[in-house]
Amino acid sequence: MRENLHRFFRAARGAGVHVSPAESIDAMRAVKQVGFSDRAILRDALLLTLAKSQDEKLALGDCFDLFFSQPEPRQDQPEASSDDASQDLDQSPSSDAASEAGEGQRPQELGALAQMLLSQDRNAIAAAIASASGAASLSDIRYSTQRGIFSSRILDAMGLQRLRDDLDQLTSTNPSLAERLRAALDALREAVRDTVSQGLALYAREEAESLRNEILRNAPLARIERRQVAEMRALIRQIARRLRERSSKPRKRQRRGHLDVRRTLRRNAAWGGVPFLTAWKRKHRDRPKIVALCDVSGSVAQVSDFFLLLIHSLHEVVDDVRSFAFSSHLIEVSEILENNSPEEAMAEIMSKVGFGSSDYGSSLVDFEKDFMSTLTPQTTVIVLGDARSNNLDPRADILRRISERSKRLVWLNPEGRLAWGFGDSEMPRYATFCSVVRQCATAQQLERAVSDIVATYQ
Repeated sequence: MRENLHRFFRAARGAGVHVSPAESIDAMRAVKQVGFSDRAILRDALLLTLAKSQDEKLALGDCFDLFFSQPEPRQDQPEASSDDASQDLDQSPSSDAASEAGEGQRPQELGALAQMLLSQDRNAIAAAIASASGAASLSDIRYSTQRGIFSSRILDAMGLQRLRDDLDQLTSTNPSLAERLRAALDALREAVRDTVSQGLALYAREEAESLRNEILRNAPLARIERRQVAEMRALIRQIARRLRERSSKPRKRQRRGHLDVRRTLRRNAAWGGVPFLTAWKRKHRDRPKIVALCDVSGSVAQVSDFFLLLIHSLHEVVDDVRSFAFSSHLIEVSEILENNSPEEAMAEIMSKVGFGSSDYGSSLVDFEKDFMSTLTPQTTVIVLGDARSNNLDPRADILRRISERSKRLVWLNPEGRLAWGFGDSEMPRYATFCSVVRQCATAQQLERAVSDIVATYQ
C-alpha cells in the first residue's frame, strides 16, 4: 500500500494539490494510524493532512474517489460446517468446469489467469489488474495515444500469453469451455481498458494541463477565444505568483546582505579563523518605483485586460507602483487595483475609460499636466499600447520629457514588429525615446518583459 500512496500523491499533484515531501510523510503516518479497512476514514485522514484550502479539499476528494474506485476486498465469511463446505466445493465453478471438460484438459492444468477467469472471482481479478498495473508502471501514462500500449503491458503482466496457449488447447479438446474462457477474456480486456482510462485521468492531468498552458502561453492575446479567457486569466495569475515568489527571495537577501569573507576571516583571526563573528556587506539599491501607462482602447482592450491583471500583482511585488489607463483621456487606476479583486478592478477600469478611440497625444497631455511630478530618476515607466493614435497628434515631445525625467522608459507593444510604422502607427517615432521596446503579443512575452523589469530592482 505504500506504493499505492505514492501513486496517489502523484495523482493529487496532477489534480492541482501541492503535496510536499513533509506533507506526504505526515499523510503516511496518519494512514498508518487509521488503516485501510474503512475508506471513509482513510479519505478524511488524507484530506485533513494534505488539503490546505477548500478548493484543494474538493480536488483531493474527487481524486481520492477516482483513485480508490476499485471494489473493496470482500469481508471474510464465517467458517461453515464441514457438510456445507463439502456442498460448496461440489458446486464450485471449478467443479463445474471439470464436468464440462470431461476427459479433456482439467482446470488444474490451466494457467493461473485462466483459472481465475473461469472462477469469476471479481475481487481476485481486480487485485490482479491492480498488481499488473503497478508492474506495467501505469502511473507513467501521459497521453491518450498510450492507452493501447499500457493495456497490452498490463495484459502481458497478467499472463496473456499463457492464456492464449490454454485457449488453443481448449478449442480442440473442450470447445464449450474455450468459449467461456474467450468471453471472460473479452470482459478482462474491457476491465483493463477502464483501468487504463482511469490511470489516464489520474496521472496525465498534470501533463495535459502543462501542454495546454504552453499552448496558451504562446497564443496571441488579441486572438484568444471567448472560451479560453478564463483559462488565460488563470495562467496570468500563475505568472503573477511566480513573479511574487522570485522577488521575495532577493528581498530577504538584500535585507541581510552577503557574507564578507575577508572581513569575517580578519575579525576572527584570534580564534584561528573560526567564524564566531560574521561580517556582512550590503549593496545599495535604489528604492524601486514603477509607473505603468496602459492603453485600454478598443483595438487592444483584450490584451490590456491581461496586462492590468499582471500589473495588479506588481502592487504586491514592488512597494511603489502607480498605474494609469487611457483611451482618449487618461486616469489613475492605482487605488482601483489595490482595493479590489482583479476581476472587479478590470470591470471598473474598462467601464470608466475602456473600449474608446485611442488618442495618445491627448492622454500624454493629461499625464504631463497632472502626474509629471510623480517621475523621479528612480522611476521605470512602462507603456503598453499599439501606438496607433488615429492620425492625431502623437505628442512625442511629451514622451521625450517623460524619458528624460525617469530612469528608463519601456514600451510593450502587442502588435507584431512588421506592423510598426504602417498606417496610423507612431511606434518608430515613440521608440526613439524609449530605453527598451519589446513585442508582447503572447503571455510568455509579457511574462519575460515584466520579469526583466522586476529583476532590475533585485
